[in-house]
Amino acid sequence: MLKRTPEWFEAQYDNLARVSNSAHLLGRWAEASALVRRSAPCILDIPYAGPGSDASECLDIFPSTASKAPVLVFIHGAYWRAFDKSDHSFVAAVYAQAGAMVVIPNYGHCPAVNVEQISMQMAQVLAWVWRNIADFGGDPNRIYVVGHSAGGTLAAMLSCCEWKSLGADLPRQLVKGALSISGLHDLKPLLNVASVQADLQLTPAAAKRLSPIHYPAPAAPHYAVVGADESDEFHRQTQVLRSQWGERAVPVCATLSGLNHFNILHDFVDPEGRLYQLTRQLLDLRWYSPLL
Repeated sequence: MLKRTPEWFEAQYDNLARVSNSAHLLGRWAEASALVRRSAPCILDIPYAGPGSDASECLDIFPSTASKAPVLVFIHGAYWRAFDKSDHSFVAAVYAQAGAMVVIPNYGHCPAVNVEQISMQMAQVLAWVWRNIADFGGDPNRIYVVGHSAGGTLAAMLSCCEWKSLGADLPRQLVKGALSISGLHDLKPLLNVASVQADLQLTPAAAKRLSPIHYPAPAAPHYAVVGADESDEFHRQTQVLRSQWGERAVPVCATLSGLNHFNILHDFVDPEGRLYQLTRQLLDLRWYSPLL
């Protein structure tokens, strides 16, 4: 039996080291995102947390010309401690062109805040979206959440949120569907990843409390996908969600060939990509042309 040493955990969860050209891919994301913000309709840096909120508590909207468009909320990853919404604008254009509105929020970074606080920030985002998105052309009754990596944790948590406890005006089922892309659904192993723990400072109790696998399965469908070239632990992280929540709650649990932890987002925005097709299926996004 393989001994799970500290070095083993680091190798399993250090995606920057696992993907040899990760710096190049992240550079491509930044360039593509800057291009999207220059060329596509967008409303940037909208506060979502009300007066006195932190500067990080803002979001970007990429509208569609479709009326009452479904809303795709995309939550980025990086172990809750890095990246910005502006690094991920590149995911928006293809879905806006296909008839969906895209919302990309920011959140605070560990260790200045903890994962629980970030989770509450994302709940505030969705509450804001439900209350306000109709003013921008979106349909508050068709809100879907997609998260990459640590964002996948947040997407899964939001699928299970008791919205009435956050606001009497909120619907019981605010999220109509969600997708974890290379998501983290069991946080316990991160207790053994020293480079991550230095910033997250998780306790065993917090790791369990913040792990979606310990939540009741949501009513809305939750898709979970992982790249074939990702580590054994990321494969387990995807499969364990289906194991714990069941096939009804996780009707899609897929491994996508030829993809790693980073270029899987290229498949997410490629109209020929399997992940793009799955996302359209989740959103029940009809074929739409802005020229019609």
